[in-house]
Amino acid sequence: MAKQTFRYKQNRLLQLRGFYFTAQTKNMSKAAKLMGLTQPSVSLQIQALERELQTTLFERNGPRIELTHDGHTLYDLSADLIKGIESLDEKFAAQRDSIEQGQLDVAAGTSTIHYLLPRYVEQFINDHPRVDLRLHNVTGGQGLALLKEGKVDFCVGPLLDVPNEIQFRPMVTYEPVLITKINHPLTKKKSITLKEISKHPLILPPRNQSTWRQVEGVFGHHNLQHDVKLEVGGWEIIKKYVRMGMGISIVMSLCMEGDESLAMIPVKKYFPKRTYGIVQRKGKYLSPQAEGFINDLLTT
Repeated sequence: MAKQTFRYKQNRLLQLRGFYFTAQTKNMSKAAKLMGLTQPSVSLQIQALERELQTTLFERNGPRIELTHDGHTLYDLSADLIKGIESLDEKFAAQRDSIEQGQLDVAAGTSTIHYLLPRYVEQFINDHPRVDLRLHNVTGGQGLALLKEGKVDFCVGPLLDVPNEIQFRPMVTYEPVLITKINHPLTKKKSITLKEISKHPLILPPRNQSTWRQVEGVFGHHNLQHDVKLEVGGWEIIKKYVRMGMGISIVMSLCMEGDESLAMIPVKKYFPKRTYGIVQRKGKYLSPQAEGFINDLLTT
């Protein structure tokens, strides 16, 4: 045991990593999981650090621990150092490969890839032909999972709930519209109510997507019964079935390009707008390629 303790005492960086992640998570087991170590290993690191500094860094209350005054002081002094060490590999790779070459992984949903991103992708590829751009077509939940696992640089799309560790940078906002077949009875009215909309069969995206939840939430809030006649993914497919007269749908104006042969009725009075933007991890170092693409998305 003495030999193991000595090894920890000789590695101040390892001790500080254990201290930093424990302070972040307020739980040694969670810190150990993040570091790929065992809980006893992290505990030994912190004990050695406390002995060497002759202080107590944490107040322990069961599995949850809080920083002492000295703990806060050490955290302030060491946080930037540990963050720098943690991102060293990414920074080194980014410095080695300039923005003119490398790989960029971006996650987005089908609608974002189909309607929002094409002009940005075209511009970026034309400006940086040696950068390999990979678009991952995923749902919002899948995109967040890839982001947290470090498998994509950032995501693009709407985000209804923003987790604490995630930063959302808005790009553009779109309004909801009701789409119907040309000459549908609803198009003959000067104004329509939510109750009138609820009387017609609806075509909606799958229920695990945000549009379904928003539409269901609005009708539920007003205690209105409604009939989802068809559940299908993809706004282009939804528009096709609406043209066939199989139902009506609520979509974002993003997907209406002007040549659909459909009637379009604004319904922002009843349904929420949707903001699309950049979704990224707080504190994650971004490569020059990622920074360049994000700059294009936010400024053009």
